[in-house]
Amino acid sequence: MSKIFCLSCHRWLYATVSLYHQCLFLLHAGGQYEYILVEKRGEKSNVGFIQLNRPKALNALCDGLMKEVGLALDSFETDGDVGAIVITGSDRAFAAGADIKEMQNRTFQECYGGNFLAHWNRVSTVKKPVIAAVNGFALGGGCELAMMCDIIYAGEKAQFGQPEILLGTIPGAGGTQRLTRAVGKSLAMELVLTGDKINVRKPTYELSLAEGNRLEKRLFHATFATEDRKEGMTAFVEKRKASFQDK
Repeated sequence: MSKIFCLSCHRWLYATVSLYHQCLFLLHAGGQYEYILVEKRGEKSNVGFIQLNRPKALNALCDGLMKEVGLALDSFETDGDVGAIVITGSDRAFAAGADIKEMQNRTFQECYGGNFLAHWNRVSTVKKPVIAAVNGFALGGGCELAMMCDIIYAGEKAQFGQPEILLGTIPGAGGTQRLTRAVGKSLAMELVLTGDKINVRKPTYELSLAEGNRLEKRLFHATFATEDRKEGMTAFVEKRKASFQDK
């Protein structure tokens, strides 16, 4: 069996397996990721395993974490030995939401012009089955991340919700669209408009997902032009009650 020496990862790689995948996995596996843990599991090592690993922040989805998830998904997607991928968090939190500190000072121009959060959609475009193993909080961006997966397995302590309204904004990564398909229009509206949390319910469907996602993204970006969105996120970071002015 022929081998090739990779100057990037300083290892001999077998030419019979995807060289691209081997390099990616060796460069990013294990402790070399900052925000996630990555390995292959199963008796035949045919399950890609991604664990969100920001315990002090309850696995809040910062930009660096989501980029690392994208890298790990790229690696597993090109690995011919991997048949499915699992994304999980901790017992306390799958992911408690997006990283509000990163969003707090963004402007409408930055969000709209840079198509803020667009790269999160990578999870939903993977060509292999992606399974969300959820326990604890799956709120805001965490709920949206779980719903991007093909299958959700929820533990007894799993709690789902879209509490963005409590910060003066709306879901921006598919929440208003996928939640409707997961729990139905009535309950989805209740959750999005109140910020309440629930366990798992049955699905129904309405709008085209692609069209709905485009509309949602633009409305989400538009909230960054409001004073209430700024106040909501600032109050969250400063650990105080928000004072909304309907502006």
